[in-house]
Amino acid sequence: MLKILLFVLLGALAALAVHDLVQRRHSLLRNYPLLGHLRFALEALRPEIQQYFIERNFDGRPFDRDTRSIVYQRAKGTDAEEPFGTELDLYRAGSEYLTPSMAPRPVRSDPPRVRIGGPDCTRPYDMALLNVSAMSFGSLSGNAVLALNTGARMGGFAHDTGEGGLSEYHLRPGGDLIWEIGTGYFGCRTDDGDFDARQFAEKAAHEQVKCVSLKISQGAKPGIGGVLPGAKVNAEIAEVRGVPQGRTVISPPYHRVYSTPRELVRFLARMRELAGGKPVGFKLCVGSRREFLAVCKAMLEEDTTPDFIVVDGAEGGTGAAPLEFADNVGLPLGEGLMTVHNALVGTGLRDRVRIGASGKVATGSDLVKRLLQGADYTNAARAMMFAIGCVQAQRCHTNACPVGVATQDARRARAVDVDDKSMRVARYQEATVKSALQIMAAMGVDGPSGLGPHQLLQRVDPHTVRSYAELHDWLTPGQLLASAPDGWASDWRAADPDRFAD
Repeated sequence: MLKILLFVLLGALAALAVHDLVQRRHSLLRNYPLLGHLRFALEALRPEIQQYFIERNFDGRPFDRDTRSIVYQRAKGTDAEEPFGTELDLYRAGSEYLTPSMAPRPVRSDPPRVRIGGPDCTRPYDMALLNVSAMSFGSLSGNAVLALNTGARMGGFAHDTGEGGLSEYHLRPGGDLIWEIGTGYFGCRTDDGDFDARQFAEKAAHEQVKCVSLKISQGAKPGIGGVLPGAKVNAEIAEVRGVPQGRTVISPPYHRVYSTPRELVRFLARMRELAGGKPVGFKLCVGSRREFLAVCKAMLEEDTTPDFIVVDGAEGGTGAAPLEFADNVGLPLGEGLMTVHNALVGTGLRDRVRIGASGKVATGSDLVKRLLQGADYTNAARAMMFAIGCVQAQRCHTNACPVGVATQDARRARAVDVDDKSMRVARYQEATVKSALQIMAAMGVDGPSGLGPHQLLQRVDPHTVRSYAELHDWLTPGQLLASAPDGWASDWRAADPDRFAD
């Protein structure tokens, strides 16, 4: 029997070697039959080898092991503490430091909320400091969405639906929702892919829908659309998105509902009216400052504003994107936040618009830094995925997520125990907000309103440290309207409320 097995094995290897020699697709296998397969096997294992055996605790990407460990520990309710001091090189250029006070404050026990709703909003919403960022059903499994929304209900924070429509998994648990509408208008689209006002009004009336967000662009791939292959459009996804089952769905890179800053501002006002006065805003990855200033000019001339703007950083993104876009297109979150914040301050509109920050927010210190850079609240996507079991396998786009979070494979998705993972989401959010409040107290402030850019320092070189107040321009209320400073003057003059192009 052993001889037969050996003969079969050797025969199979010989057949594979012959195939390698005659095939024309892989040069490596033609020159190195059999041995060449070892290279492909090691290449397939490279991400796991890198993550588990090579990378240090603090230098992994996109999230290092220290950050992932903090999220896992807080989600499980264990201590997120480490002995023996930091492993970071604090003298490295670019290092950032929050400034502690010699007179720290008591840590407040009641997490503050952020009132979302400008003068045109009749049904404002009080947003938590940390919420679930946009992730669609379809990109995430039904169990993952159930766990996130259940956790949001338990913890009293909001859950952004992503642009894939309102599914039963978003609605069933009863958590607060931010309904995101993208260029495909999923859930409120006509047969030819245009915006359907009637469907939108019906679904925006859901009691759980607290805010509505128009997605202009996202961090990982600003300026491009998406394709959902027909093979993935099953009956459930087709119903949620309002598209034909089995047919490829294309999300264009642009919106049909506007083509100028003025049209954008008017459409946002229309959305708020259709939503019965609920808060309405938009999400973008910031690119041209001139274009955003054009939107601000349109707000001033139309005398209407969105109730909130979510700034997505170029370092963000739970979905798959072309590497050239992920690495090279769009501003990182910090610069995007400061651009939007200062533009709104300089045009006298900041008190009417709240700013959310979305992009690599995972810890309490991340949250505090984003508030210092101009945000009012934050959203987290990948950190929330960690809380429900994500191991950063980076196979989200393959439908082969090893832990059942980013997949539509029912066998894999069953690994997400909704009861357990929803508790982890709630614990993680609570512990992270508590950590942020502890940091603020150590800085000598009672809450976000006491923070300022002078409290965030950055090492410019091995011998020089500067505060964000010194490193960046911070406009005063109405300054652009009175006399634009030199660094902003040319963009302000060129900004046109009736066109986006520079």
